[in-house]
Amino acid sequence: MNKHAITAQPISPIPPDDLHRKLTVARPNEDEKLPHIALMGDTYTVLLSGGDTDGRYCLIDMMIPPGGGPGPHRHDFEESFTILEGEIETTFRGKKSVVRAGETINIPANAPHSFRNASHDPVRLLCICAPAGQEEFFAEIGITVASRTTRAPKLGEAAQTEFIKKAQELAPKYRTELLKPSSELPPD
Repeated sequence: MNKHAITAQPISPIPPDDLHRKLTVARPNEDEKLPHIALMGDTYTVLLSGGDTDGRYCLIDMMIPPGGGPGPHRHDFEESFTILEGEIETTFRGKKSVVRAGETINIPANAPHSFRNASHDPVRLLCICAPAGQEEFFAEIGITVASRTTRAPKLGEAAQTEFIKKAQELAPKYRTELLKPSSELPPD
């Protein structure tokens, strides 16, 4: 039995409606108040933050240019991707696979993974992280840009080094571990 599923919880009355919580409608192409964050060439738009979902999850619209995507990492929360446009090459526990438009993958908590856009066209995907918090990490290490389709500014060598240093320092706060690419790992 899955210990985190709602059916694994003791049966109890459903709490009353929390009238302090409001309906959230995210319009990524129109809403100028949504945070658009550039990270190492990718542009992430936070559609729903932990503040919107009482910390249960966050939803991020990701634009990944050709060659873009995060390096190897792992984190102590679930992460799912639904590909809206294009395809990504994902590496999960060292095994590569391709995920195409209309497909969804789930990365279990703590599993090493990465993905990249190996195509010649931009990729758009939705990312859900549960519980929320990853969007805060992105906001703390990224650069604010104008819209979800704004290309992330190209970082010079010094800026890239500073970004990586900041990401490595903040990663533990967000239950994330940045891993070395397999090509940098010593042989077994």
